[in-house]
Amino acid sequence: MVTTPAHLHSIIDHDGAVILDIPNNAMTTLNSTGAFVWERLQRGLSIDAITRELAKDTGIEASVAAMDIDAFMEQLKAKHLVNLS
Repeated sequence: MVTTPAHLHSIIDHDGAVILDIPNNAMTTLNSTGAFVWERLQRGLSIDAITRELAKDTGIEASVAAMDIDAFMEQLKAKHLVNLS
């Protein structure tokens, strides 16, 4: 299960997203693919569901989408933007 800290605020549009971590005075920008994943995390979708949607929407192999999402999740975790359990 993936959760996001309650103090984060994000702005998402078709070009990407900005995640604001006000208590830590940090801002993270995401490209459109990162925003796609982030928006679905905010909706409570599982990593598997996000992987399937990304593969379907982009036409890439599910295995490639899974590797990319796993790497992205590790980056978010390193910035303390998600909790993976």
